[in-house]
Amino acid sequence: MTSHTITAAASGTWTLGDLPVNRIGFGAMRLPQTGAALSADAVARDRGQAIDVLRRAVDLGVNHIDTAAFYFSPLRSANELINRALAPYPDDLVITTKVGPGRDPSGEWLPHATPGLLRGQVEENLRQLGRDHLDVVNLRIVGKDSIAERFGALAELRDAGLIRHLGVSNITPQQLAEARTIAPVVCVQNPYGIGLRPEQDEFVRACGEQGIAFVPFYAIAGARGEAGAGTAADGDEVTAVARTHGASAAQVRLAWTLHRGPHVLAIPGTGDPEHLLANVAAGALRLSEDELALLEGAHRNGA
Repeated sequence: MTSHTITAAASGTWTLGDLPVNRIGFGAMRLPQTGAALSADAVARDRGQAIDVLRRAVDLGVNHIDTAAFYFSPLRSANELINRALAPYPDDLVITTKVGPGRDPSGEWLPHATPGLLRGQVEENLRQLGRDHLDVVNLRIVGKDSIAERFGALAELRDAGLIRHLGVSNITPQQLAEARTIAPVVCVQNPYGIGLRPEQDEFVRACGEQGIAFVPFYAIAGARGEAGAGTAADGDEVTAVARTHGASAAQVRLAWTLHRGPHVLAIPGTGDPEHLLANVAAGALRLSEDELALLEGAHRNGA
């Protein structure tokens, strides 16, 4: 599909708390490196190219950027690249970050932060981004245990003015319910896409009913991305819909997630200018009821 005149506004808008964003955003995880994301042996991406992609994204109307202090490669930090490319930040730009996981300077993963360490992670994001507050902070979770202490620690930082809004990542419906007893939650960020976790369908709908944004990751990669295996293998259904629209399979996968509800946001990431154009253009792709039914079958079958 033609992409050169399409901006992120074509995807529609949603409000994170009191912060309006276009539904096609940008994920910064792959920005610092090429090859395997977040691996200790990742190859640093060209700095100038990364900065150009960020600036081009904003030029195309992207006003929601997802990042984290632990997004870095041997020479590049996503937060530092964002700061260098975009500061002083546009008034309408919403930067979402996440805390919980950590990596040492060599890139090795550390145990998830305890409640007492979360403030340091928040302050590190503030320092790297050059901000006096963070727009949205997601608490990234591993496991199904109670999140009350950790989410409560972030709620205190919100009350102190360091954080404007809170979200949660990689969580269950029960953990979301627990978090909402402590402080308002504006977004849920979980793995989801065609063929990826169809059991999450009801959770996606429930978030919309509660006015909470659902922000899928691995939407393009599908189950292969979740398994660390890269880009999704595209079945006949995805390929057929893509051919009808003159679009790529990745664009169809992004469009499908946006069709799951007005509260579903997309944060595809890339360091490639052409991929950026295609990702933004996917926000204008409208799928017919027949096409959605076809893709629903693929989703159910794990395609």
